[in-house]
Amino acid sequence: MRAALMYAAGDVRVETVADPALREATDAVVRVVAGCICGSDLWPYASKKPSEHGSRMGHEFVGVVEEVGAEVSGVAVGDFVIAPFVVSDGVCDFCREGLQTSCRHGESWGGPGVDGGQGERVRVPKADGTLVVVPAGFDEKLIPGLLSLSDVMSTGFHAAKMGRVSAGQSVTVIGDGAVGLCGVIAAKLVGATEIILMGRHTDRTDLGLEFGATHVVAERGEEGVARVLELTGGDGTHVVLEAVGLPQAVDTAIRVVRDGGVISRVGVPQDPTIAFGRREFLRNLTLTGGVAPARAYIDELLPLVLDGTIEPGRVFDRTIGIEEVPEGYRAMAAREALKVLVAM
Repeated sequence: MRAALMYAAGDVRVETVADPALREATDAVVRVVAGCICGSDLWPYASKKPSEHGSRMGHEFVGVVEEVGAEVSGVAVGDFVIAPFVVSDGVCDFCREGLQTSCRHGESWGGPGVDGGQGERVRVPKADGTLVVVPAGFDEKLIPGLLSLSDVMSTGFHAAKMGRVSAGQSVTVIGDGAVGLCGVIAAKLVGATEIILMGRHTDRTDLGLEFGATHVVAERGEEGVARVLELTGGDGTHVVLEAVGLPQAVDTAIRVVRDGGVISRVGVPQDPTIAFGRREFLRNLTLTGGVAPARAYIDELLPLVLDGTIEPGRVFDRTIGIEEVPEGYRAMAAREALKVLVAM
């Protein structure tokens, strides 16, 4: 079968690899219908050191179950399934608490001995705990939305949940990537009435306005902070959803959050100098967020995608085939594409 591997920064190749096969009785094999390239894939794309053996890529996919192990009972051959961006067993204490990203027996897609989602088929370990079955008969036009639940929509929802966004509150969303835009959807979904989207790519922020943002702030740094404070009467917003992970974004979050407010960070930190110290302590700010346990949210979000209440699949603005994955990486890194869907 064909799959994408990354050998070094900027070096993504599509190669023929062995077809997956069941190894454990708890495995399933899934034929991928759609995978995608994630913004977090761009970090190794910019910095990965050369390696003799490429790394399998992709941690978001949906598809059809082709085989199941003898101990798999929750999914069956022929089911259309969503794969969250980490493997989880569904039975350990962390999974039962809804924190599947801390599963005691979890695995990462593309990790040692584990397939990646940017390929034609995937062996899914711990299939019962990991996969979510989509009810039969759904409109295939919803596949991009279903795929978004594997990561970006669930991550945006996690940001809002951890930020305790509630009806009538004001929210700033920092970052106009797919996660930030899904954060806008989530903030509106839970009742925020003022949603300020900080981003400077007009095509993306226009989509954010359609998703529910009430204001767009294109300025950065001092000018961006001043604009948000102007829009909020000098107070800042009750909650800030930070979806970038760079020092300037975190600093901006601290400066535009209202006293007593919450900063919910889902942008993977990319710099060790990012701080949250005495200044924030004295202001009684709460810092929360973290890596999203997508598996915990899919059951709640899935009906909203199926009935059209939310349309997170619109963050995909380019569709390619498996052989075009290297070009998809290039386009996303160059900000020519917001999020690339890989159709198999």
